[in-house]
Amino acid sequence: MTNALSSRPRAVVLLSGGLDSTTVLAIAKEQGFAPYALSFRYGQRHIQELVAAESVARSQGVAKHVVAQIDLREFGGSALTADIAVPKGRTAVDMSGGIPVTYVPARNTVFLSFALAWAETLGASDIFIGVNALDYSGYPDCRPEYIAAYETMANLATKAGVEGLQKLKIHTPLISLTKAQIVQEGIRLGVDYSETSSCYDPAEDGKPCGQCDSCVLRAKGFAEAGLEDPLYMRFGMV
Repeated sequence: MTNALSSRPRAVVLLSGGLDSTTVLAIAKEQGFAPYALSFRYGQRHIQELVAAESVARSQGVAKHVVAQIDLREFGGSALTADIAVPKGRTAVDMSGGIPVTYVPARNTVFLSFALAWAETLGASDIFIGVNALDYSGYPDCRPEYIAAYETMANLATKAGVEGLQKLKIHTPLISLTKAQIVQEGIRLGVDYSETSSCYDPAEDGKPCGQCDSCVLRAKGFAEAGLEDPLYMRFGMV
């Protein structure tokens, strides 16, 4: 770790390699934290997001980047962890009702539990996660009430909490922003979105499909922000 980071308070940042988590990492840095990035190889259908997470962690100069290994394919139940087709061609209106098959059961609960464990060993009291309650695909573990409940539980769950050494705060700086506002915030912070991967079903070279829910929401964000998506520009898709 550089001397500049060593003097800052530590924070665990959940980093998927997507647009939202990459923006959150930049926000954590701007707020003065030394970010410890946590990604997961959880049995997802492709590794492009992990390739992106590694690139983002390197370019943003995190204190440390860990890729935790778990296998949610053992349970399945999602188009991201089982042999279930990823929905394509849905509009933002279509996404406004119901929970899609790309929802991975309890994923954020699992991820936050790992982040909580690492934060305790780091002596950190802060976790950052890129959940969003506006332009999102209807996932129940992205809602403010879920985060508030988890934070309450987390402060009862650790040795550091019981001994008064840690008062955990889960930061959700994007939770009330539109996708366009998230993009604008990232651009302000100098985020290179060409490094990110949002697609649920990309090609082997990382080219996004442009049709899954995540691609549609990402395109909506850049369009409403009046900007070209640098990832699409990288692949000659604009």
